Amino acid sequence: MGNVTLEVGPGESGLLARQAEASPAFQLKRILAPIDFSECSKKALQYAVAFGAQFQASVALLYVIEIPYGNPEVPLIELDQWQTQMRENGEAKLKNLLNENGFQSISTEPLIRMGNPYREIIQIAKDKEIDLIVLSTHGHSGFSRLIMGSTAERVVRHAPCPVLVVREHEHDFVEGSAGIKRFLGEHPSFG
Repeated sequence: MGNVTLEVGPGESGLLARQAEASPAFQLKRILAPIDFSECSKKALQYAVAFGAQFQASVALLYVIEIPYGNPEVPLIELDQWQTQMRENGEAKLKNLLNENGFQSISTEPLIRMGNPYREIIQIAKDKEIDLIVLSTHGHSGFSRLIMGSTAERVVRHAPCPVLVVREHEHDFVEGSAGIKRFLGEHPSFG
């Protein structure tokens, strides 16, 4: 059981070889890892780094600053100052994150955008021709999900590429930066 016999005619011998050439192996060149600096998003980043190392792919880290709408009493000047401060804080956090976790083995690109997180994630994925988005979900359910919506769910529905959603409390196959190094060391085919 399990054996298949295939007979090909005189002019068909190259058919299987051409079919194999037409379907290339699974490849990742560009990975997008949205991050909000929560522990859950850092967990998703660990997966993005592991895939980046395995496939020698670049990893774009995206921090989206949500603009607080709805308070007409906040002067425009204060909003500009707030945006500048949030951008500077985001740049510093991304720089620290990249330095702390030893991303030297992969190509990274820190990105900061302002706006709606899911829209910015989708737009960056399209603009940069991302092959895989790796993001976290905080596992909201019921009323909080109804009110807040789910960025991860919207990204999955609208993404132009596959999405790996890392849940906050699930079985992990990658752990922390030390875990990534240990995992890659134990699985040389991933490095």
